[in-house]
Amino acid sequence: MRSRVSEFVRLLQDEIVLALESLDPEGPKFIRDSWTRPEGGSGISCVLQGTDTPRNLSNNAPTFAPLEKAGVNISIINGRLPPAAIAHMRADHAGLPVDTKRLPNEGLPFFVAGLSLVIHPRSPHAPTVHANWRYFEIDEAGVDPGDESDRTPLAWWFGGGSDLTPSYLYPEDCIHFHKTIQEACQPHGKDLYRAMKDWCDEYFYIPHRKEARGIGGIFFDDLSSHNHRRLDVHLDPAPRPRSAEECFAFVQSLGKSFVPSYLPIMQRRAYVSWTEEERQWQLIRRGRYVEFNLVVDRGTKFGLQTPSARIESILMTLPETARWEYMSEMGTKSGSREAQLLQVLATPKKWV
Repeated sequence: MRSRVSEFVRLLQDEIVLALESLDPEGPKFIRDSWTRPEGGSGISCVLQGTDTPRNLSNNAPTFAPLEKAGVNISIINGRLPPAAIAHMRADHAGLPVDTKRLPNEGLPFFVAGLSLVIHPRSPHAPTVHANWRYFEIDEAGVDPGDESDRTPLAWWFGGGSDLTPSYLYPEDCIHFHKTIQEACQPHGKDLYRAMKDWCDEYFYIPHRKEARGIGGIFFDDLSSHNHRRLDVHLDPAPRPRSAEECFAFVQSLGKSFVPSYLPIMQRRAYVSWTEEERQWQLIRRGRYVEFNLVVDRGTKFGLQTPSARIESILMTLPETARWEYMSEMGTKSGSREAQLLQVLATPKKWV
């Protein structure tokens, strides 16, 4: 499974980067940064930033780059998780059969392969999107973390999801995004989309603001053959992927649905012009995005706890620019487009 997931995320990264670059054929290209981790593993970070430089393009080309900052990263790493990280992880992974009080000091071997992306468009009318898909293994204490032999790990699971964060609400975009994801989920379990949509609404919530980060999508973790605390209901397990093959097929369907879910929205909104006030609102909303990622997000916290973590990759999700205003009145005017967004963020909506 390790090699198959690794190959999948490599190919998916290329597909997504090419699709995003097609929005602006004459514009700047993603920088590809290949890196290795001394403790084990490697990755490729595809990053686009600093796109506000003057442009000397053909007459038919747009006057600005549609993407302000974007990152599509893959990492395929192995090593040893310290006991503190394993104890933290144990609370969310029922299939991890370890006694956290008897862990060896050096921790346990782990392997993870995944793709993570965040796209921050320039136009306030084009939504930010986030997605990630990953496969995780933990082995017995005596196993070499870099051992690629075919064996059954101590525990394995898949996780991931994708979600949309607009500054201005276009219901047709929200419906398209959710419908595409729903169609990708449907062959793998008729109730998967609804359960994972609800999970997404709960996860991407900013408690201190009492609002969601965006309009959601799906989110899942700990998808394996073990009973699942959210997806399986008591003694009547819901139809869902269970074997490693079924779970991998599900994740492949989701990954392949990303470009169809997002690119049509960008083709409609990427070059919509904006006012100074709309840009101001976009930057305030990006401030909320930063707050969630640094204060709330478990994935960011786990990444920063991982020994020799690649900080640049973890913080790649943050926008290039953001704004905080003391007691901003934007969004308080009844009937305004800003207020319409806040209403949806306060009360999650069923889009399909």
